[in-house]
Amino acid sequence: MADSRPIGARARPIGVFDSGIGGISVLRHIHALLPQEDLLYVADSANAPYGNKTPEFIRERAFALSDFLIEKGVKALVVACNTATAAAISAMRERYDIPIIGMEPAVKPAAAATKTGVIGVLATVGTLKSAQFAALLDTYGQNVKIVTEGCPGLVECVERGELESSETRKLLEGYLKPLLDAGADTIVLGCTHYPFVKPLILEIAGSETTLIDTGAAVARQLQVRLADKGWLSVRVKEGITAFWTNSPASEARQVITRLWGEQASISALA
Repeated sequence: MADSRPIGARARPIGVFDSGIGGISVLRHIHALLPQEDLLYVADSANAPYGNKTPEFIRERAFALSDFLIEKGVKALVVACNTATAAAISAMRERYDIPIIGMEPAVKPAAAATKTGVIGVLATVGTLKSAQFAALLDTYGQNVKIVTEGCPGLVECVERGELESSETRKLLEGYLKPLLDAGADTIVLGCTHYPFVKPLILEIAGSETTLIDTGAAVARQLQVRLADKGWLSVRVKEGITAFWTNSPASEARQVITRLWGEQASISALA
């Protein structure tokens, strides 16, 4: 196991990566909870989405992105991608000796929230096929009906910044219909890209529908893990946030800035 624990860990940044820009939804929760922390975000947009890739490919990319962030001295890694978490986090925890926080679809809180007893899950095909998701269903899906829907093409729409386009709406209408027809009143957003189309989902599904994602829970878990080690930043001023992307799209910087909500340092990832 590689010992990558940084010296003077309180002052070190936190590394976050995703198959693309969707993990910025998680990054925003981390920044809101831990504003004093420096954050480094890597978007592997050239390979997005991970949902149609093999587990071996995803693990290879997870190692490459983690190594990049480790070289920059991060004190923790957040895998802001449900598919990458399912495919790679166990291997990452064997390889790196720092806190590693992953994602999982929020089936447990959805089961507690539903009033109709029917939960819908929107996710990538890779997440829905994973053993991790099957285990969640076995553990928390016994007393509720769970209707799942893979969402090909939706990640790509978010990557292009098409949060309200006719194409995005058409995709969501198709993916939401079987969930709503089954009586789902609670919908799990099982991909970190999907929170960026929440307004459109609610417009289609109805404002009374409960949407659940795990970004806030991941931020809280990160806070707990760093506090346990005494690695939380003690600075008073707000931390800096830097982005890297390998997106071939000319508008990538503009989309990142839009999703982050403010001007940001954005560099090319080789």
